[in-house]
Amino acid sequence: MKILVVDDHALVREGLRQVLKGLDEDLEVLQAGTCAQAFGLAQTHGDLDLVLLDYHLPDMNGLDALPIFGERHPELPVVLLSGSANTHIMRQVLQAGAAGFVTKSSVSDELLRAVRNVLNGDIYLPSELNASTSIAEKVTEGPALTQRQELVLRCLLDGQSNREIADHLRVSEETVKSHVAAILRQFDVQNRTQAVVIAARHGYQPLSRQ
Repeated sequence: MKILVVDDHALVREGLRQVLKGLDEDLEVLQAGTCAQAFGLAQTHGDLDLVLLDYHLPDMNGLDALPIFGERHPELPVVLLSGSANTHIMRQVLQAGAAGFVTKSSVSDELLRAVRNVLNGDIYLPSELNASTSIAEKVTEGPALTQRQELVLRCLLDGQSNREIADHLRVSEETVKSHVAAILRQFDVQNRTQAVVIAARHGYQPLSRQ
């Protein structure tokens, strides 16, 4: 398992690294002090499992960085960290594609719980947020998908990459990308992680369970 921690304070990064070791002693933790460094590491390490991203960074805030991560690495979940428990910021980052939000004042157990939830494909909603708002609002009714889009979505639920879906459906990878983009628009989400979580809540089943 490999997690990227992005924070401009070295002591905070080291503290997070120590906490994350509670997930797995063999966990590899990469560290970056700026968004630019984080983008570079994410590009180099294609096997990243998750990013812990501070909201306030020297070169860019986390809210602005989320769409860039989403565009370049749509399958990579990002959890935002902030020293503030401002619910407006929480809603903003979740709607921008974050898979979770954790305050820096949270105890270690909460951070680990959030990371485990996100790694399991869920979205971590802070207790300060009312479950009936924000992303939860998007699961009240399902979007209308074409038969092919639904098939692609079920492949996503299986954890397949675009290349694997293309091979399975015997279509080009560009065609799969178009279907995935359409699915994101239909669900009104920013990345594949959110689409998969909401689809599961609507009762969509992975292709392997057919």
